[in-house]
Amino acid sequence: MWTGDYSFVLQNLVLKDFKIRYRNMSLGVFWSLLNPLIMMSVLTFIFTRIFPSKQPAFPVFVLCGLIPFNFFTLAWASGTNCLVENATLVKRVAIPRVIVPISSVLSQCTHLLIQIAALLAFTVGFGFGVNRYWALLPVVWFFEIVFVLGLVMGCAALDVYVRDMRYVVDSANVVLFWLVPIFYSFEIIPERYHFIYQYNPVAALVLALRKILMEAATPPFSLMWKLALSSLLVFAAGWYIFRRLERRFFEHL
Repeated sequence: MWTGDYSFVLQNLVLKDFKIRYRNMSLGVFWSLLNPLIMMSVLTFIFTRIFPSKQPAFPVFVLCGLIPFNFFTLAWASGTNCLVENATLVKRVAIPRVIVPISSVLSQCTHLLIQIAALLAFTVGFGFGVNRYWALLPVVWFFEIVFVLGLVMGCAALDVYVRDMRYVVDSANVVLFWLVPIFYSFEIIPERYHFIYQYNPVAALVLALRKILMEAATPPFSLMWKLALSSLLVFAAGWYIFRRLERRFFEHL
């Protein structure tokens, strides 16, 4: 259990990242919304005007994919470099080193909250309304955050030893853009590939969001337990890797 001093350090690291990100920016936190809204507009134009899609309320449909994916990619990419970028803090301040990757992910959560608010506003604006299954939203988002925390802890620890990790992560994010159903429906995927999506926490979250927000239904239990299992396994693996490698951080930073 962390003491109050460590909690204070965690809060300040999160706050520092938030302030630095928007320092001297005239639009401020609006930049948290700009990227997904631009991508939503482009994809909506392409798949309603160029390649017409039969998917109703396409802006909401695509936002259900873009917002989880954007959080995932930004948190993973920035978190992978967090130990190297904060080498002085890691080497000179007596704090649990795992605070650094945790604060990196939590700082992205501040931007995620803004984007979730936009998603819910679009959902209501397109006439879907509020339903009782919205109560499941914190649960599904929690599992994605747990998943990302595991990835970031493991990759940040590996990045201390192998500085190419950031490029591996960037390449993986390009591939994953096509393996998450952001602009296409899960129904068109051949059944033999379903496991790739259902055991991918980001894809599973997208499917769960569309079920809750657009269909006013509870996500299938099979999807939820796969989301929970894969997220917890990745978290456990990331924690194990971090604890094993942190002993020699001082020598490599």
